[in-house]
Amino acid sequence: MDRPPYRGFCRTGLAMLGAVVASATLGTAASAAVSTDTSHAASTVARTAAARGCAVVYFDLGETLVHTDEDARTGYMPGAAAYLRKLRERHVKVGLITNVPSSWGKTDAERAAALKKEVDGAWKGSVPFAWKDFGDRVLTPRTEAERKPAPTLWERAKTQARGCRLVYEGETAEETHVAASLGYVAYQTGRPSRPAYLPTGVIERLAHGSR
Repeated sequence: MDRPPYRGFCRTGLAMLGAVVASATLGTAASAAVSTDTSHAASTVARTAAARGCAVVYFDLGETLVHTDEDARTGYMPGAAAYLRKLRERHVKVGLITNVPSSWGKTDAERAAALKKEVDGAWKGSVPFAWKDFGDRVLTPRTEAERKPAPTLWERAKTQARGCRLVYEGETAEETHVAASLGYVAYQTGRPSRPAYLPTGVIERLAHGSR
């Protein structure tokens, strides 16, 4: 069966280099492996600091947050639901930057509604996708020329950021390279020997650095 239109590109073998914690301090966007915070006290301090700043985490959708089986049934990628819940608990805003046919609607809201219908119609499992978390931050191509890896969608997200630090998490090196070149802290998901997603403690430090 054909892949759903929101599913991302295939993984590539390119590695993203750099240290995210250091890059946040220096203002340089990079992708890196970062150890998960283990200290409860440090986490508490980070959450307090994050309250004084802000960060917005944008995701690709297919094969980053959701996976589609060969029979087109769709569900969360391993760890994705828990990760979104952690971001929600820390009041970190999230968004989607994902390719869908531009013919799905004249506005982001129309195309987002069509995407939601597509995903929900094939969803498996008892826990639905957390659409409410994303609000109006679901960015899709207005024309076929805007499809990723063209930079347009990331640039549009930047104009809405209002000074917040921007993070992009996706499964392909090509897309994370483009995001990093535009000033995002970019993290390639699904890499061996790395956390599945950028640790929330790092995102809280990025939020603190936005002010």
